[in-house]
Amino acid sequence: MARLRIAALISGRGSNLQAVIDACAVPDFPAEIVLVVSNRADAQGLERATRAGIPTRVMPHREFATRDAFDAAVDRVLREARVELVCLAGFMRVLGSAFVTAWRDRLINIHPSLLPQFPGLDTHARAIAAAVKRHGCTVHFVRNEVDSGPIIVVGSVPVMPTDTADTLAARVLAVEHRAYPLALRLIAEGRVHVLADGVEIDGRPGPLRLDATA
Repeated sequence: MARLRIAALISGRGSNLQAVIDACAVPDFPAEIVLVVSNRADAQGLERATRAGIPTRVMPHREFATRDAFDAAVDRVLREARVELVCLAGFMRVLGSAFVTAWRDRLINIHPSLLPQFPGLDTHARAIAAAVKRHGCTVHFVRNEVDSGPIIVVGSVPVMPTDTADTLAARVLAVEHRAYPLALRLIAEGRVHVLADGVEIDGRPGPLRLDATA
């Protein structure tokens, strides 16, 4: 069976990219990374991809006159590489509606909160300030509204009384590294079906949950 051809869009250190690279290195994993695209030439994730033998492209967004021009160029590169699924892995650019529509249900993201709680930035500090008992990450299909879309996998950890934003972020990141490869496996194996506002996984209502105890 052919492996699902995926591309990762990154802007930074590529921590979740590495988790996906490691997953794809397992012989029976049903997906492969065929391209990593970064809008920043200094993104550490590019080094991770190069070490793994994965082709990379640097496409600085400031070299394009408009957001739509940048999105269109990225779209062309993805199609030239025959990409079937796009994974946002710390990609710090909001993609325009034309791109999101063109890749509908073939574009996923991981966000460091339990959506719909805390969309946007500084999620860990906001979770502590809100005194929530659990915090985590969400893997979801991308829609035009930022940090929205049908949710595939959520992973949660307890928020400890002594937590700082940094300690909480570290525990959430460990769950992210499990959640993203799991979501990819589910999609690549054809086990995820997108509904109007959610998903079914193996014929049952999603999302799939990973709940850590510490």
